[in-house]
Amino acid sequence: MNHDDFGVPEPESLTSMGAGEPAADPIAESSVRLALPDEANAIGVIQVAAWRRAYAELLPAQVLADLDAAQFAAQWRAALIAPGEARNRVMVALAGRTLVGFAAITASDDPDADPRHDALVAELAIDPESTRAGHGSRLLNAVVDTIRADGFRRVTVWINSTDDVLRSFYTDSGWAADGAHRELDLYGDGTVRVKQIRLHTDPATDE
Repeated sequence: MNHDDFGVPEPESLTSMGAGEPAADPIAESSVRLALPDEANAIGVIQVAAWRRAYAELLPAQVLADLDAAQFAAQWRAALIAPGEARNRVMVALAGRTLVGFAAITASDDPDADPRHDALVAELAIDPESTRAGHGSRLLNAVVDTIRADGFRRVTVWINSTDDVLRSFYTDSGWAADGAHRELDLYGDGTVRVKQIRLHTDPATDE
């Protein structure tokens, strides 16, 4: 996925970033909203966990171990403070007060896209310890609602071609492959290539 508009590298999500909330906490059990700059550290941690999970079979273990959550956090903080275009958005999923996932939205810069009408989910990540609790679906639904409100007519996402779990997550939500594919040269020297496919949906028909 291309993160140039956010100043962040690229592909789902670590341990909870805060203590568990008591059962009587008046805050909603789960919610989705726009991210705040002071949540960049939590986003960076989830970003690293996402890379380690998505690329576990593709990159050397040492490369994954060396990923720096603080570096990612700094980039996310800068993006949240100065997002550029108004339609560049970062959204977070919360369980109580704990950040358990995030998504980044921007206008698509794919060669065949019209950035006036085509949006891109540049990242969508859920804390692995918080999966299967509906956070991913709530986050994706909120993302599509936001994209619709921003006037986009189409939304796409790039996923690794071998990631059947992530593909099922999207297709179960009504997304479908649109026939586009690409190959990422992760080191720039041809030694590690990752094939990706593009999925899409029409935000106007999302249920």
